[in-house]
Amino acid sequence: MAELRHSTAAAAAARSSNSPAKRDSDASSASSPFASTSARGRDDDDDDGKDAHRSSPLLPHHHHHKRLRLLSPLRSLLTLEDPRSPSASSSYRILLALLAFLLLAAIFSATSVWSRLNAPYLCQKDGITLHCPETKEPPSLWENPRAATTSWKPCAERRSNEPSDVPPENETSGYIFIHAEGGLNQQRIAICNAVAIAKIMKATLILPVLKQDQIWKDQTKFEDIFDVDHFINYLKDDVRIVRDIPDWFTEKDELFTSIKRTVKNIPKYASAQFYIDNVLPRIKEKKIMSIKPFVDRLGYDNVPMEINRLRCRVNYHALKFLPDIEEMADKLAARMRNRTGSINPYMALHLRFEKGMVGLSFCDFAGTREEKEMMAAYRQKEWPRRYKNGSHLWPLALQKRKEGRCPLEPGEIAVILRALGYTRRTQIYVASGQVYGGKNRMAPLINMFPNLVAKEELASAAEMEPFRKHVTSLAALDFLVCLKSDVFVMTHGGNFAKLIMGARRYSGRHRLKSIKPDKGLMSKSLGDPHMGWASFSDDVVITHHTRAGLPEPTFPNYDLWENPLTPCMCPTA
Repeated sequence: MAELRHSTAAAAAARSSNSPAKRDSDASSASSPFASTSARGRDDDDDDGKDAHRSSPLLPHHHHHKRLRLLSPLRSLLTLEDPRSPSASSSYRILLALLAFLLLAAIFSATSVWSRLNAPYLCQKDGITLHCPETKEPPSLWENPRAATTSWKPCAERRSNEPSDVPPENETSGYIFIHAEGGLNQQRIAICNAVAIAKIMKATLILPVLKQDQIWKDQTKFEDIFDVDHFINYLKDDVRIVRDIPDWFTEKDELFTSIKRTVKNIPKYASAQFYIDNVLPRIKEKKIMSIKPFVDRLGYDNVPMEINRLRCRVNYHALKFLPDIEEMADKLAARMRNRTGSINPYMALHLRFEKGMVGLSFCDFAGTREEKEMMAAYRQKEWPRRYKNGSHLWPLALQKRKEGRCPLEPGEIAVILRALGYTRRTQIYVASGQVYGGKNRMAPLINMFPNLVAKEELASAAEMEPFRKHVTSLAALDFLVCLKSDVFVMTHGGNFAKLIMGARRYSGRHRLKSIKPDKGLMSKSLGDPHMGWASFSDDVVITHHTRAGLPEPTFPNYDLWENPLTPCMCPTA
């Protein structure tokens, strides 16, 4: 990695006088008690010298000013004083003690200077591996240090005395049909929003279709992942949900193809009032309408609190994975905790460094010239409007990295985890796609944390075979194992990480750590060639003390999925 530069002994020596560590050493030397003691010795000896001169007529007068500056033990050594006198014997003992003290100080100082000159500032790169200093595991490594400062409980479920307000079937406003696009977690958010807008418009929701995505290339149906019966029954007092398009509607193909049956151009994060004013009239007119696209088409702070509470109810209670997915996830989590032969905590790492993510970020990463040329060609092909001629991308990439908007490389997250105190013995479950750069890119992370495994290494091929039919089933396993982990670490944004953070907060797992790295601070620290490991480690620990996943007060345009506190959680007292 370009940022994780280390210094050779010669380079460190050349700038040692300018480094903070050297200045600290010089300052401590200047204020050393040894220096002040010798100075006092010289002042005190002035009077001794005068007395000695007056009592010794054998000494020439012109040596008087030089003799005054000699310590009494040195005068004895130079036969300026009788060595058999009591004062000389005492002076000898003082001199020997002082010399011994100075010798020990010189030995320790030389060792310290030598280690500073030969140690890397952060980590030493050896080929494709990375060597960072070992750290001592702090006692609060697996606990949220601020868990005792908060006390919240989930409260999104319907209250026992809350009556149903679902209109009779013959009084419904009409039917709405949506395509849940993207990967599993994007689809999950779309389903929650679909229930919410059906509630806003008092319409009947047709069970959403999980649309095939051009990246995921998966044709999973709702019932292949989620428990449909539980979903419909749990929400029966909130929204009427039907499994399929009503039989009386004979033009089913029009829901997918005809513009007459489709509501388009809904702005992102639209308000509840927008749906009432613009979508509801068309549903009443046509009786059945599809809505697409349907990604992030409902806002957060511009809808009633009860609607946001309903979205939490769907997300955390109504949407349950099928029992076989839940059971397999429990097995994987149990195997993670028993990998050493005894019960141990484990970390779940969501590593976002796939080729598509790297390309879409338009950030610059370490690599060969050939790799950079291939990535430039890939970006030009996939995002020609953003790429243009490529001349503006370098300053843009630098700015994005300073602002913390670039995905963390495997080696960068490895250094952060080591600075936080996690050791080589840490058990890590990694949830990721195919990492861009392959084994070479993963080498620094694996070298520092060899106990890093994926689900395929925890289960046999026969156990995994039923879940390979659908990509979303594999994503569901990753989701649940990360949710059950003792520590969850994200490396970049995205729906997966947001939903995990939010679910851990809501379920009470906020008492465990969910670490969201400060990528802006990390970019600054990892790019500083003069920062020592101790300073870097202190900065990382202090910065992430308050980034460990506790519920936080919300703010305008906040993300409900990552932080459900305000509408969906209540204080325990």
